[in-house]
Amino acid sequence: MTEDTAQARAPTVVIGAGLAGLFAALKLAPRPVTVIAPAPLGQAASSAWAQGGIAAALSEGDTAEAHAADTIAAGAGLVDAGIARMVADEAGARVSDLVHHGVPFDRDAAGAFVQSKEAAHSAKRVARVTGDRAGQAIMQTITAAVEASDTITVLEGYAADDLIVTDGRVSGIALEAVDDPTKRFTLTGVDTVILATGGIGGLYATTTNPRTAVGAGIAMAARAGALIGDAEFVQFHPTAIQSDADPAPLASEALRGEGATLINRDGRRFMAEIHTDAELAPRDVVARAVFTEAQSERGAYLDTRQSIGAAFAEHFPTVYGMCVDNGIDPVHEPIPVIPAEHYHMGGVVTDEDGRTRVPNLFAIGEVACTGLHGANRLASNSLLEAVVFAARAAQAIASDAQPHAHAELKPAEPAPTVGLETREIGQTTIRDIMQSDVGVVRDGDGLRDAVRALGELQEAAGPDRALANMALTARFIAESALRRKESRGGHFRSDYPKPDPALAARKTVTLAGLDLRTGTAARAALTVAANPERGT
Repeated sequence: MTEDTAQARAPTVVIGAGLAGLFAALKLAPRPVTVIAPAPLGQAASSAWAQGGIAAALSEGDTAEAHAADTIAAGAGLVDAGIARMVADEAGARVSDLVHHGVPFDRDAAGAFVQSKEAAHSAKRVARVTGDRAGQAIMQTITAAVEASDTITVLEGYAADDLIVTDGRVSGIALEAVDDPTKRFTLTGVDTVILATGGIGGLYATTTNPRTAVGAGIAMAARAGALIGDAEFVQFHPTAIQSDADPAPLASEALRGEGATLINRDGRRFMAEIHTDAELAPRDVVARAVFTEAQSERGAYLDTRQSIGAAFAEHFPTVYGMCVDNGIDPVHEPIPVIPAEHYHMGGVVTDEDGRTRVPNLFAIGEVACTGLHGANRLASNSLLEAVVFAARAAQAIASDAQPHAHAELKPAEPAPTVGLETREIGQTTIRDIMQSDVGVVRDGDGLRDAVRALGELQEAAGPDRALANMALTARFIAESALRRKESRGGHFRSDYPKPDPALAARKTVTLAGLDLRTGTAARAALTVAANPERGT
């Protein structure tokens, strides 16, 4: 049910309409839910762009224990082992949920799932749809289920930019109209909020994510009092197709799972001499290698000519179409590739049910930091994390008493003139800063420059909350990267190129602690996430 009138609405509110948010809304039935969606359902959600699929131990001989072990190994020492095992254990049930809704996963003649092998997995365990259309198919199916639901009200065309906190609890949400940011609204009478606002790709100049994925949920949650964890760990996909497109087209990791190799302009296969798993090494390793080649005169290319060849269009239609759109014939020539921001391992710290430390505030999906990914996400664990934590959050919320109040959308004081052109310029500046100074390879000088420039941008944003949120979230990433004086997983510093065993711990920071740099105060603000109450 889709409505945009100011009549009574459910006080359980989901902010965001990607897979995590919509799946949670469905799981909450028969409890009524309000979903805030900036764009029409199914559009502008990163989930729809996921090509690989969803990781789950579904094949004979594979186990949840092996899946959890691979997740832990990929996370470079920072994965919460209990969370990894929990998610792997629940993977099969969540895939069954998706099948029940009608997701047409690829099957063999016997009806078994056809699964791909992706980087750092010890088995073929990625359930897919038409080779590389899993995200699109899952989102189309879930969107249809939401539209058919009589318990879900969707408010389309509104973007949340702040949480209203009363007596330490979230009681409302501040919004702007997407088509006219000067039009302000508040959603009052809110009982429970689920943040499902997605990732941060729109903060980087080169990303595989929608430009609208700017990490607003992190900024909103931090102002409400939540902990932000592991913000420095940003995953760059090694094989975005080099082009002028924004976002960058993605050449799925499943191509390398089918035997595609990475070569330079001279035809030399460079990954084989860098890691024993070659092209299927952990993503951070492959991304840095591709970055090095791409920055040199040698260039980096994904060669599918021998491994896939003439079957490319049939087996990977999405990637094939992207190649053709960019003037590349992957059957007969290598695909030029570069690393692109793809996924944020950090975010709003939650427990095993998606609860933050702010009463009645949950976070699920990419905006959350659950402990599953550590310093480096295992391929295709993102869609899995979304549905597992969506289901768990819904169950936790459903166990509470049914609210009797109704949320109400009310016009608020118009915002001072917000210039969309100014916002656009501000976002472009942030993207350039993050790309150059907080990218695949970082160093102290560049990070200090980034922290200073982003702070100035946040101040200059003035009444434009959306732009201020972008700058604040970017500050969390840059400042956390500056403080972590080592290299680990998706965080690589050329001035501290090795991991430091003493720093093998998850870290959190509060908004109050963000400005602290040195000494006792900084050490108190950055804490081990296993004891989050110390992070105040």
